[in-house]
Amino acid sequence: MAVTPPGQRERLSPNQLAKQEQIVDAARRVLARDGVAGCTARAIADASPLTKSAIHYYFSDTDVLVDRAMAAHVTEFLRDLREVAGRYDEPRERLWAVLESYLDTFAKDSNSAFLWFEYWIAVSRAEHPEAIEAMLRSVTELLTELLAGVDVDDPRARARALTSYLLGAVVQQRVRPRPFATLREEIASLCLP
Repeated sequence: MAVTPPGQRERLSPNQLAKQEQIVDAARRVLARDGVAGCTARAIADASPLTKSAIHYYFSDTDVLVDRAMAAHVTEFLRDLREVAGRYDEPRERLWAVLESYLDTFAKDSNSAFLWFEYWIAVSRAEHPEAIEAMLRSVTELLTELLAGVDVDDPRARARALTSYLLGAVVQQRVRPRPFATLREEIASLCLP
């Protein structure tokens, strides 16, 4: 996977940026449906109003397009979690609601879990860990904010541990689903005083 070259987006007109975003939206749909391997220029063109040549014009490297589409998935996921957090005034309730929503997202749509892990494997094989680091950092930042609200020691370190726990829990829930109440007890022992 590759990173968009610096300044590339700034050289595009508003119309070109809009077309690029259409392509990214189509790539998001293809990724969600077919995974990383199925996210080809042809599949993206079929899912958008643009042609395969237009896809190549705006994204000469499909890996950059996949990176942008995955970043959009993560951004939406975090926006949804922040929306859940915004519904609660009490910090502990906010934390628990976000954690339950996090796990529910992957439980309700198993393809989303497969997609995240498939993407991580692909970028790791391509020796492009920056994409994974950005995803982990964004999730960890949200959890750090939530944990700071419940007044724990070293919220960042606990958020990193909680992020690792959640990744493992997503996988385990596919094999051996357990109720959130059980997971909540484990999480409390892991990161809450």
